[in-house]
Amino acid sequence: MTLTLARPDDWHVHLRDGAALAAVVRHTAARFGRAVVMPNLAAPVTTTALAADYRRRILAALPPDCRFEPLMTLYLTDRTSAGEIGRARASGFVHGVKYYPAGATTNSDSGVTGIERVRAALAALEEHDLPLLVHGEVTDPQVDAFDRESVFIDRVLDGIVRGHPRLRVVFEHVTTREAVDFVRAAGPRVGATITPQHLLLSRNALFDGGLRPHHYCLPVLKREAHRVALVEAATGGEPQFFLGTDSAPHSRRDKESACGCAGVYTAHAAIELYAEAFDAAGRLDRLEAFASHHGADFYGLPRNADAISLVRERWVPPESYAFGDDELVPFRAGGTIAWRLGAPGGG
Repeated sequence: MTLTLARPDDWHVHLRDGAALAAVVRHTAARFGRAVVMPNLAAPVTTTALAADYRRRILAALPPDCRFEPLMTLYLTDRTSAGEIGRARASGFVHGVKYYPAGATTNSDSGVTGIERVRAALAALEEHDLPLLVHGEVTDPQVDAFDRESVFIDRVLDGIVRGHPRLRVVFEHVTTREAVDFVRAAGPRVGATITPQHLLLSRNALFDGGLRPHHYCLPVLKREAHRVALVEAATGGEPQFFLGTDSAPHSRRDKESACGCAGVYTAHAAIELYAEAFDAAGRLDRLEAFASHHGADFYGLPRNADAISLVRERWVPPESYAFGDDELVPFRAGGTIAWRLGAPGGG
């Protein structure tokens, strides 16, 4: 079987920088027309000028004749000014501002320490109609790791949405039924991305035969009931939900350590993995809208005019990819994936 889709976009991806960028960007560019690139580099992308420099490095790392477009973001800090938000909007290449609670995930130490510190920036985002992209977890050590998303909704996100009625918000990589319900109730100005790993795995996958560091991501995998809720949201045709891989490359050394990094690398087979999830749900007919239409519509960008094809044919991804001076272990390394990307222009 061959499935043809309007070329999809990835509305949440980590491309890193330097040798790591050169190693991974080709996987995203082979499948997606555009991608929203996260700004949490070791030196965070906090200004429009830094975003312009990072964009140039991404374009320089692309394969020849590649038409992939990186959609840049700024990293929100306690010091982000309203003027910087205005410059970002005027640039034409910055498409969102990312809210990381300080200490929540990789390279988030410069993130927001309290919502009261970014009130002016949020007002500017609302004024300039620039989306706020939210990593939705609290960092309170008293909150269980599996409850941090739902607590964030109650303590932070609900107040942002209620206090800024014209602000567009993307609730990134939602993982719980509570998040799905919140997005549905919030109306069309709140969207959500859903990752392939959260559609395919429950938290049992972290302990399948032993500790599985390459299944560890943040937000962490949740109970099976939450995975089912995410599948229902992704495959239900609801325009608030769209594709965002959160593909996050880390070296084997950093994943398989005493304090392993959070992140699952799926860019090498991203759309193929979504096809698996939709196929298992009996909803392949809804994949194109989720992958190719809903995100573009939410961001106010044209849908891609070209297409890709997927072939229902099993293949085995490599055990690892070269990654700077180390190696990168992809999702399903050495296992099988049920769909493969067709050749350009056909199956």
